Amino acid sequence: MKQLLVRSGKVFVKEVPAPVVGSKNVLVRVERSCVSVGTEMAGVKMSGLPLYRRALKQPHHVKRVFQLMRDQGFARVYKQVKGKLDSGLPTGYSAAGTVVAVGSDVEGFAVGDRVACAGAGIANHAELVDVPVNLCVSVPASLPFDAAATVTLGAIALQGVRRVQPTLGETVVVIGLGILGQITAQLLAANGCRVIGTDVDSARVGTAIENGLDIGINPQDGNLVEKVIKLTDGHGADAVVITAASSSSEILAQAFQACRKKARVVIVGDVGLNMSRSDIYAKEIDVLISCSYGPGRYDLAYEEEGTDYPLPYVRWTENRNMSEYLRLLATRRVRLDNMIEEPFSIDQAEEAYRRLAGDGAKPLLVLLKYPPREGASNPVLRLGEPARIDGRIRIALVGAGGFAQGVHLPNLMELKDKFDLRAVVSRTGLSAQSAAERFGVPTAATDFRAALADPEIDLVLIATRHDLHAEMTLEALRAGKHVFVEKPTSMTEEGLNQIEAFYAGNPAAPLLMTGFNRRFSPAVVAMKQAMAGRTSPLIVNYRMNAGYIPPDHWVHGPHGGGRNIGEACHIYDLFNAITGSEPVEVHATAIVPGGDYWRRDDNFVATIRYADGSVCTLTYTSLGNKSFPKERADVFVDGKVIVLDDYKQLVVSGGKGGWKSLTMEKGQIEELKALAEAFHQKGRWPISLADQISATRVSFAVERQLRNDEESASEITGKQQDEVIQLVREF
Repeated sequence: MKQLLVRSGKVFVKEVPAPVVGSKNVLVRVERSCVSVGTEMAGVKMSGLPLYRRALKQPHHVKRVFQLMRDQGFARVYKQVKGKLDSGLPTGYSAAGTVVAVGSDVEGFAVGDRVACAGAGIANHAELVDVPVNLCVSVPASLPFDAAATVTLGAIALQGVRRVQPTLGETVVVIGLGILGQITAQLLAANGCRVIGTDVDSARVGTAIENGLDIGINPQDGNLVEKVIKLTDGHGADAVVITAASSSSEILAQAFQACRKKARVVIVGDVGLNMSRSDIYAKEIDVLISCSYGPGRYDLAYEEEGTDYPLPYVRWTENRNMSEYLRLLATRRVRLDNMIEEPFSIDQAEEAYRRLAGDGAKPLLVLLKYPPREGASNPVLRLGEPARIDGRIRIALVGAGGFAQGVHLPNLMELKDKFDLRAVVSRTGLSAQSAAERFGVPTAATDFRAALADPEIDLVLIATRHDLHAEMTLEALRAGKHVFVEKPTSMTEEGLNQIEAFYAGNPAAPLLMTGFNRRFSPAVVAMKQAMAGRTSPLIVNYRMNAGYIPPDHWVHGPHGGGRNIGEACHIYDLFNAITGSEPVEVHATAIVPGGDYWRRDDNFVATIRYADGSVCTLTYTSLGNKSFPKERADVFVDGKVIVLDDYKQLVVSGGKGGWKSLTMEKGQIEELKALAEAFHQKGRWPISLADQISATRVSFAVERQLRNDEESASEITGKQQDEVIQLVREF
C-alpha cells in the first residue's frame, strides 16, 4: 500500500506492506485523510532540523540514547537512531473510510461500514489503517467522507469547549482561527455563547464570521485586550480558548489580561506557558489544559485494548466526542463548506505539503484522497530476490521493534555466513519495510502466517510483545519451522503446557530455543570455567537493580506479563546454567506495596534450591537508583568468591580466571552462534527443553507466591493471634 512519510523536512510517498487486522481492531480502507496544518507541519519542520537541534528540543530522547550508548556502544546505537530517521516517520491522525475486515474480538462494526478514525501512528495518511475500536466511530449516512475525515480535529475542539464549561450568554474569546479555532467558535455558538475571535490572518477572521462568529478582531484593529474589555462593558471575557500555536508566551498573557475576575482560560494550542503571577493572581483565573480528544487519550487500556469507560461515570470519552462531532456536522450545527477544498490524491501529497509550507495564503483544511488500487491490500512486499547460498539457516524475523532492530538484526548481519535473513514481519508495514530495507532483507510483511507458509524459511525468530510468544511459537512449530523465541517462552502455564505437550513423544519435532542469552555471555562462560570440577554446592546471590517503571507501562500490562515473568525469568535460567541442576524448591516474598506506586513484582526476593544442594537467590528491586549498575552476581564455591559485575567484568577471588569488557556483553550474539552450531550439527540443543520449561515454571511459582504473599502473611498473623489467645487461656 502507499503511505505518506516525513523525512529531512519533506514528505514522500512510499510503498509498504498493508496491515492485517488485529483481534481488537477494524481494518479500514481510507477514502479521505485530513492534514493537520499546525501539528503536522510542525513535525515536518522538526524533521528538517540537524540532529543536535532536534536533541535540544527533545532532551528526554537524548537521555535515553546516551543510556543505550553506554550499554551497547556508540556505533551500534548511532546506526540504529540514524536508520530510524532515514527510513521516514509516519504522519497523519485523522481519516475516514470503509471497513474491510473486523477483528475476532470486535463487536459493533461490520465489513462495509462507513467509519471515521483517529490516532497518531494509527489513522495515518495511508491506503489502509488498522484501528482499535475505541478510536473508530460510525459516520452518519448523510455525511460525506470529506467532512468525516476531520473527526480528530473536531474531537480536539469539542474537548476544549467541554473544558470551558460554557453557559448560555457567556462571552468567550477564541485566539487563533485555524481549523481548530474555526470549529471551536462554532461549537461555542451552538452552546449559546457570544463568541469573539481573533487571528493574525484577517482572511481567517472573515471565514469565521461567515460561519457565525459574533465579532471578529483583525490584527490591524488595535490592542486585543482593550477591544475585548470594551466589548464586555469593562468586565472582560468569561473565558478564553487558545487554539493558536506559537512558542511565545505573549498569547497566554493576552488571554489572562482579556479575562474578567474568576474567568477560565483553556489551552488547546501549543503555546508558550511562561505565566506572570500578576496576570492571574488578582483575578483568580482558572488555567485549564485540554488533553487532545478527551478522556481515554494516552490510556493504553482504553485506546489499544478497547476497554471503555462507563457512560454514567465518564459521559464524554474521546470516542463519544468523535461521534458527537460527526453528528453536529451531519445536522449542520457545525459547517465546513467554505473551508473544504478539492482533495489532493495521495500521489500529489508532496504538492499539498508544499502549498502548506509556502509563503502565500494557506488553506484551513487539506484533504488527501485514495483512489481504489489493485494490490493495495497486499501484506507482503518483495524488495528483492533472496541470495542463493547453500548451508545457511534461512530465517524470518517476526517483530521489528526497538530490541530486534538494535540487537538481533545487527547480530544476524554480523553472522551472515551462518544466517540468511529472508523476511522481516512486523505489526506495521512501515516498521517491517524500514527494517528490511536497512538490513538488505528481500521481503517485508505484516502477516506472520505468510512466513510460516514459505517453504524457503527454516527458522522463525519471534521478538514480539510477550503475550504472543507461546501462541506464535506453537503455530510455527506445528508448521514445521524451527523457532527462536525471545523470553519469556510463555506468559501462562496453559501456553507452556501446550508447548511441552507438543514435544512429548515427538523426537523429530523442530528445535526450540528461548532467548535466555545471559547463560551464553562471555562473563558466564568464564565463571563456569572458574568453577570447573567444583566439589560443593553453590551459593549464588544475584541482584537486579531493575529501575522503576510506571504502572501503566506495557511491561506491566497484558502484553508484558509483569517483571517477574517478563524479565526475572532470565535469571532463573542463568541459575539453571550455573548449577547444571534442576530446581526442586522455590520460596519468594515481596514488599507489600503501601499504594499503587509499586507492584508486587517490582520488589521481591526469590530463593531457589536445586537438586545438587545449591541455593540461588535473586533480589529484584525497583527501589534503587538507575545510575547504579543494574546486575551483579556473587558466587561462593570451593573457597572461591566469583563476582560478576554488570556483564562488564568477572573477578575471581581465591582462584584463577576473570574477564573484562568496555561494554555490556550479555550473550546475544553468542546465543545465535550456539543456535547455528546446533542447527547444522543436529546435536544437543543450545538450551535443553527441560531447562527452558523449568526456568519458566520457576517464574510461575514465584508469581503465585508474590500474589499470595499478602494473603499468606494475613494467615500467619491470624495463627499467631490464635496461639497467643490459647496461651492466655491456659495461663
